[in-house]
Amino acid sequence: EAGRGCLAGPVVAAAVILNPKKPIKGLDDSKKLSEKQRFILRQEIIEKAAFYAVGICSPTEIDEHNILRSSFLAMHKALDQIGPQFDHILIDGNRFIPYRDYPFTTVIKGDGIFQSIAAASILAKCYRDEYMEKIHSDFPMYQWNKNKGYPTADHRNAIREHGSCTHHRQSFQLLPVEQLSLFDSM
Repeated sequence: EAGRGCLAGPVVAAAVILNPKKPIKGLDDSKKLSEKQRFILRQEIIEKAAFYAVGICSPTEIDEHNILRSSFLAMHKALDQIGPQFDHILIDGNRFIPYRDYPFTTVIKGDGIFQSIAAASILAKCYRDEYMEKIHSDFPMYQWNKNKGYPTADHRNAIREHGSCTHHRQSFQLLPVEQLSLFDSM
């Protein structure tokens, strides 16, 4: 999944079933790849995978369910699109809400171990980054074309100056709590 630690935008998850007859070289954890490498691999995944799907949870859903449950919900939405094409689910991480009656295995740092998880990681990251680029044009003050909604100093300064918008997660602490200095009250 992509976007769990962001202040704005959706959380996105992908599900991928690779075709063993069409190997894809260079699959790895999306965070270890450059943006250019990810987008090249994304195209190859789309062309060569047996099945793939992307699931999305909006900021409103994140505010309603919390980010962890929304991550799982986005995964479920991706699996819903793949249908009964699989018999076991591999999940990157250490927790998962079971999907129907399918057996699953959670794997910490699984996107660096299993190619199918790496492929899903790449699709989720590319989809989310493209989405943030798209909404940047409507809200350029937040610089989502650069920070993709993550809590950078520039993003937080823009929230301070302009407030939040519909793409921000209202259940998140958008600005750090300013600590009071003992000396300010003297």
